[in-house]
Amino acid sequence: MVKPRDGSNTAERILDVAEELVQTRGFNAFSYADVAEVMNVTKASLHYHFSTKAVLGAELISRYSTRFMAALALLESRHTSALTRLEAYTELYATVLDTGRMCMCGMLAADILTLPGPMAAGVRAFFAANEAWLAHQLEAGAAQNDLRLTAPARELAQALIAGLEGAMLLSRMSQDAAQFRRIARQLVTRFVVDPIDA
Repeated sequence: MVKPRDGSNTAERILDVAEELVQTRGFNAFSYADVAEVMNVTKASLHYHFSTKAVLGAELISRYSTRFMAALALLESRHTSALTRLEAYTELYATVLDTGRMCMCGMLAADILTLPGPMAAGVRAFFAANEAWLAHQLEAGAAQNDLRLTAPARELAQALIAGLEGAMLLSRMSQDAAQFRRIARQLVTRFVVDPIDA
């Protein structure tokens, strides 16, 4: 269980450092010792705030998911068309990649078989929420005759997420963030209705 937070921002700083480590190394490739070294604190201090690494991981997923959903709500309020919302969605991934990081839940998904149950459930819930949001956008775009769906919206949403996560891996491997944006453009363009077919 997460310990009560004191008046300091130590717990948030721990989460910030751990999130970066997950996004750059993966959950199984860092320890409390790594976090303590970055923060220049004792491991006992980390355990005061998060009793175990599993507790820390669950809190990381909860915070990341909350922030990501808030970002989706913001871009939905800023963009009126489904197409521009899809484009803005891919840019969320691109801006993470620009910082030399990966999607945190994407990194955790690679470790899903070794994650504690609550963490695995949190990762699945994150992607399910993203799939639902994307499916809604695709259906809305199809209803407005702006987007063309060649399969059920939920399946297409899953394919889009898979494509974006894969594009992040390729771009990280090649150390070319621009490659991600080129692939993302291709993924979104496939949904655009050709004016001749409209």
